[in-house]
Amino acid sequence: MQEITYTKMHGLGNNYIYINTFEQPLNLSNLPQYAKEVSDVYTGIGSDGMILICPSDKAEVKMRIFNKDGSEGKNCGNGLRCVAKYAYENKLVSETKFAIETLAGLVQAEVHLVNDVVETVTIDMGKPQWTRGSLPMKGNAEEKVINEPIGFESQSLRMTGVSMGNPHMVMFVEDIHSAPLTTAGPYFTDHELFPESINVEFVEVVSSSEYHFRVWERGSGITQACGTGACAAVVAGVLNNKTPKGTKVTVHLAGGDLDITWDSDDHVWMTGPAVTISSGVYFVK
Repeated sequence: MQEITYTKMHGLGNNYIYINTFEQPLNLSNLPQYAKEVSDVYTGIGSDGMILICPSDKAEVKMRIFNKDGSEGKNCGNGLRCVAKYAYENKLVSETKFAIETLAGLVQAEVHLVNDVVETVTIDMGKPQWTRGSLPMKGNAEEKVINEPIGFESQSLRMTGVSMGNPHMVMFVEDIHSAPLTTAGPYFTDHELFPESINVEFVEVVSSSEYHFRVWERGSGITQACGTGACAAVVAGVLNNKTPKGTKVTVHLAGGDLDITWDSDDHVWMTGPAVTISSGVYFVK
C-alpha cells in the first residue's frame, strides 16, 4: 500500500486533489486510475478530479489535470489558480509572477497576497481560437463557429465554439435558471460532432460587463465553476457583439465570481480566488 500526501483545494467550488510530485513521484502508468479512486465521493476523498504539480523544464512548475473519469485534460482555469497558490505558499517558486506549463502550453500567473497568504490569482489564459479545427468539431477545419444553429430535442439552439486550450460550446439564453443544462450537457458532450468531446456552457447576459454562467464539463458533469469556460463565455460574448473587446466582465458562476477580460492583444485574463480546503494522506493499494 502506497501513502500519497495530498492537498484538497478549490477555485469557486471547482475542487481537485493536488499532489506535489516534486516530493513524491507517482507511478505514471496508473494516473487515470488514481484520479478515479481519489475523486470517488464514497470510497475516495471526493473531488472533480486530480491535479499533479510537477517539475518542468519549460517553466517554474507544470500542471497535469485528470478528470474524475480518469481522462486527462489540457487546461483548467480554476486549477491553474490553485496550482499558483500552492506553488507560492509551498516555496516551489519565489516570485509573485511565474510561468506554469500545461498540455495546452505555457501560461503566466500572478499571485495577490494578503498578509503573505495568496487570496486571488490572475492568469494570462493566452489567445482563444474559434475554428472547427481548434475544438475539434467535424466539418471544414478553418471555418469559424460563431452563433451556429444546432439541434437539441425539439429546440434549435445556437452555439459559439471557443478553444481555450480545451474546447467549449457557448450558448446564450434569456434565463440561466431555465437553461437545459442537465439534459443538453451530456447530450452535446458525447455528440458525434465533437470527436474529442466538449465542455457545454449556458450564459445569460445581464449587461455588457456582467454574465450569469452554468457549465457541464466533459469528464466531470456539472461543476460549481469552470475558469476556461468563463473565459470562453466572454470571448463568445465579444464575437456575438454582446460585449466590447477590452471590457472587464464579471462572470457569476455557481461557486462565485470571476473577472475576465479579452484584451486588445488578444490575450484573455482571468482573476479569481484560490482556497485550500485540507491536506492529509491517501492510501493507494
